[in-house]
Amino acid sequence: MIDNSAVIHETAIVHESARIGRNVEIGPWTLIGPNVEIGDDNWIGSHVVIKGPTRIGCGNKIFQFASIGEECQDKKYAGEATSLEIGDRNVFRESCTIHRGTVQDQGITRIGSDNLFMVNAHVAHDCTIGNHCILGNNATLAGHVHIDDYVIFSALSAIQQFFRIGAHAFVGGCSAVNQDVPPYVLATGNLARPYGLNSVGLKRRGFSSETIGMLKRAYKLIFRSKKPMGQIIPELEELAKQCPEVQLFADFLKESDRGIIRE
Repeated sequence: MIDNSAVIHETAIVHESARIGRNVEIGPWTLIGPNVEIGDDNWIGSHVVIKGPTRIGCGNKIFQFASIGEECQDKKYAGEATSLEIGDRNVFRESCTIHRGTVQDQGITRIGSDNLFMVNAHVAHDCTIGNHCILGNNATLAGHVHIDDYVIFSALSAIQQFFRIGAHAFVGGCSAVNQDVPPYVLATGNLARPYGLNSVGLKRRGFSSETIGMLKRAYKLIFRSKKPMGQIIPELEELAKQCPEVQLFADFLKESDRGIIRE
């Protein structure tokens, strides 16, 4: 079903089962496959390939040569009906590749809203990305990676499968991440190590000086106290009574079962 307000170039190929919302623009030589649902106010450039099952929300921009909803590269994949879900107001720049999930996980790759995927960014199968994130040019996520809200994952960086990056973290360019990166942390290097708080990002997002100071206390407790994690987490929860933002540290550490990056 195609809404009458959609503008589709005569050379674009749109499968009859695709659902196209209001005020959608689809450029020349673009392919929209079966079982694709595209919400209102999306702009899709030329030479884009979108395969399903894929559901795309509203107000997204997808630039030329992007591949959205393709089969994954996992060798265990055998053609099962897995899917991709994308939220609203995301930007996918040239040549981005976003793959569907696998039945070995939950069968779905999920992307939230208000994210920017720069040129050649790759999101592998079964990844979950929150809101307001940036993936730099050639940033690469392996399968089953979880990226929380407001993460910046810089150009030419990569993360190993099954790991997680906490909210408001910043991963520097050309980094190789092979453990979890806690929230608020600035991480960089090969292999990635913590280098303090992402203080600049926190200030830009309106965190007060007092809150940033408390988060620095929490950071030092995690990375410099040399205390066992079983002792650190209760101390973080005590700090969280004074500063609720610290609770994000404690919750992340309780949920991390593959270990965090270390100084």
